[in-house]
Amino acid sequence: MKIDKEISHPIHLQHKLKIEYTEIPFYCDGCKEPGIGLKYKCQKCEFDLHKACAVAAPNIHHPFYNKCEFQFLYNPPGAARRVCDVCRKDVLGFVYHCWRCDFDLHPCCANLPQVLDDGEHNLYLCLKLSSPCHRCGGKGPGWSYRSDCKTYNLHVSCVKELLVESWQAMYLNVDKNKVREMQTRIPSLKGTLKNHHGGRGGGGGKVRKCCQIAGGAVRVIVSAILGDPTALIGAVVGGFISK
Repeated sequence: MKIDKEISHPIHLQHKLKIEYTEIPFYCDGCKEPGIGLKYKCQKCEFDLHKACAVAAPNIHHPFYNKCEFQFLYNPPGAARRVCDVCRKDVLGFVYHCWRCDFDLHPCCANLPQVLDDGEHNLYLCLKLSSPCHRCGGKGPGWSYRSDCKTYNLHVSCVKELLVESWQAMYLNVDKNKVREMQTRIPSLKGTLKNHHGGRGGGGGKVRKCCQIAGGAVRVIVSAILGDPTALIGAVVGGFISK
C-alpha cells in the first residue's frame, strides 16, 4: 500500500505533517494513546499522529462485530465517559464508533491484526479467553492474543498496562523507587509462566521454551498495539519488558 510522505490533516491545518519512523514512544495527538514506529509529525511544532489515526478510513467493519459499521470520529460521542471495547482504556480523542451497538474502538485497536507471528508461533486475536491470562489470571470476555498451541494467553488490556508502566519508568521523570518497582513487576511475566507450568521437576526445558515464546509474543503484541506490528519494532519494544 502506498504511503504518502506528506499530508494535511483537518485538526492541524496550519502545518503539513511528514511521515517518519521513531523507536522512541510518543503520545498521539489524535487518539491520545501511545505509539511507536511510523507516525506523521509536524516539523514546526509538537504534534504527532499514529499512521492509523492520520490516514483513518471514514468507515470500517470488523470481523468480530458483523452487524456493526464503525464511523471515524475526532471526538468521542456524548458527554459521558467512553472506553475502548478492545483495551478497556478511556476514549479521549479519535475513535471508531458504532451508533447501532454503541461500541468504541481506538483506531490502533481497530487495526490490530487477526494473526501475529513472533517468529516461531502464530498468535491469534480472539474475543475471549478460555484459559487464564498470564498477566492478570482472568478468563472470559476481553480481546486477547492466544498462541496457536493455546497455552499462552494475554489480554490486550494487560499488555497495554505493561507497555504504559514500562514506558513511564523509562521515559518520564518518575520516582526512582517506583522505577525499581516497575522493573521487578514487568519481567515477572516469566515467573508467572513458571508458576503456570509447575516450575519444578523435569519440566525445566518446557518452562524455558515457554518463557522464550512469551517474550516474543509480548513483543509482537505490544508492537501491534502501538500501531506498527513489525518485527523490528517488536525487538525494540521488547527491551521495555524483558531485560
